[in-house]
Amino acid sequence: MPRQPLPPTPPPAPADSADELEAALYETLKKGDLEAFMALWADDDEIVCVHPGGGRVIGPQAIRASFEAIFSNGGIPVQVQQVHRVAIGDSALHHLVERLTVPSNKGPQTAWIIATNWYVRTPLGWRLASHHASPGPEPTNPAPENGGAEWSGTLH
Repeated sequence: MPRQPLPPTPPPAPADSADELEAALYETLKKGDLEAFMALWADDDEIVCVHPGGGRVIGPQAIRASFEAIFSNGGIPVQVQQVHRVAIGDSALHHLVERLTVPSNKGPQTAWIIATNWYVRTPLGWRLASHHASPGPEPTNPAPENGGAEWSGTLH
C-alpha cells in the first residue's frame, strides 16, 4: 500500500510573547519541520538569517531553501542555554547559547553556537525577523549567578 503524504502543518497560533515564539522556534528546529519553522518568520522580504560560519541569507525564499537543505538530514538536536533578553516596545532581542550534540565516529561531539534572535510583534502575533548564529567557544561558566557568562575566547 502506498504511503500517504503527511497533512500540511497548520499555521501556528499567534504567539503571545517573544518567549513563546522562541520555544516554538527551537521545537521546529528539533523536529526539522520546515513548514512550521517558516510560519514563525515575519511576513517580510527583508528577513535575514546568518548560519554559523556562513554568509547572510536574505528573504523568505532563500531562508526556506537553506533550511530545506539543513532539514534534509533531519532535525537539529539543539538545546538553548543562557538566554539574555532585551525588549523594547514591539521588538525583542534574545542573545543565547545553542548547544548541539551530534554523533560522530569519535562518539558524541558538542558544538557551541552564539545566537541572536530578533522578534517583532505583528498583527499575527510575535514573529522572527532575524536569526544570527556564529560558532562559539564552550562557556567556561555555563550558569553564572549574575545572568552573564564568562567566555574562554574573544569575540571581537
